[in-house]
Amino acid sequence: MLAGVVLIALNLRIAVTSLAAVLDQVRSDLALSTVAAATTATLPVVCFGVVAFATPWLIRPLGAKAGLGAALAVLLAGLLLRVTGGEFALLAGTFVACAGIAAGNVLVPVIVKVEFPARIGEVTGAYSAALSAGAAIGAAATVPAGDLLGGWRGGLAVWAVPATAAILLWLPQLRRGAVTAETHAPMSSVLRSPVAWGVTLLFATQSVLAYVVMAWLPTIYLDAGFTPGEAGALLAIALLVGVPVYFAIPILAVRMRRQGGLGAWMTALQIAGLLGLLLFPRHLPWLWALLIGVGGGVFPLTLALFSMRTRTAADTAALSAMAQSVGYLLAAAGPFAVGVLRDTNGSWSMPVMFLVTICVAQAVLCIGVGRPRFVEH
Repeated sequence: MLAGVVLIALNLRIAVTSLAAVLDQVRSDLALSTVAAATTATLPVVCFGVVAFATPWLIRPLGAKAGLGAALAVLLAGLLLRVTGGEFALLAGTFVACAGIAAGNVLVPVIVKVEFPARIGEVTGAYSAALSAGAAIGAAATVPAGDLLGGWRGGLAVWAVPATAAILLWLPQLRRGAVTAETHAPMSSVLRSPVAWGVTLLFATQSVLAYVVMAWLPTIYLDAGFTPGEAGALLAIALLVGVPVYFAIPILAVRMRRQGGLGAWMTALQIAGLLGLLLFPRHLPWLWALLIGVGGGVFPLTLALFSMRTRTAADTAALSAMAQSVGYLLAAAGPFAVGVLRDTNGSWSMPVMFLVTICVAQAVLCIGVGRPRFVEH
């Protein structure tokens, strides 16, 4: 079960970062318009938000285990579809793959709640680290894989292999019997919960920060005079530091009565990294990337709160769906807003201060949701 959860998590970001790594090649080969290329880049985050909200109802007849197996099958179908044709196949396959990912995002915390109630911190840390590792692997290995396999189609198609492996490893769980009750989400009651809205807004702030960093951090370094290779390496530092951080944070969180200080501390490190990047980009650039990456540890903290702030798996499913739908939809607008501020202001001062403001809001939310309460309170 644990191996299955970790391997599934490894697959939940590869589809996104692998496409981003070869998007220029795809655009050139398929003669994509600017609109189509932009749609391809933003479609995953929008799909995460839309499908996440509907997941508890969509998989209700199946239960969490079978629903997660179905999500993996949808992901595999999308990975294969997007390399079979032209622009339509690319967009359709991307949507299908991301729909499977969105359902997996919602259901993995439910599986953790049901199967590992006494090890929520450790298991959440393990699958959070796998998410981070998968993102880095997809970004780093797709181009070399394409060089070996004849182009970007081969580089993208290779990621069907770990998806297939995850399905095969998960099949024994289906034979153990599917539980359906845990996915009957009381969404109306969760929508009325101040605790649920606090966790949701926290997921939203960290999502905006994460996707802005992935979209714009290399450009900030480029504007500061770094080469493309150096800018890419600095982004890699920010992403790779997440692997150990994402593993450790949930383990620490479940051992604390209040988690607000932990979240606020990581947010303060992110603020320090952002201000250092703005004021002294040429001095200690790796340190600013490192601090920003550690600050991203609010993400696994929020994943742990899905289970820690709910008493039942049904509430976990509802809170996970609610937080991820709102969070990812807001995250889709974050990179666009930062780009507009950059073009309007002509410098990175206003965009970075916008991110610092979001960080301050995030710290306040961490303190609020860090108190030991449940969604029904």
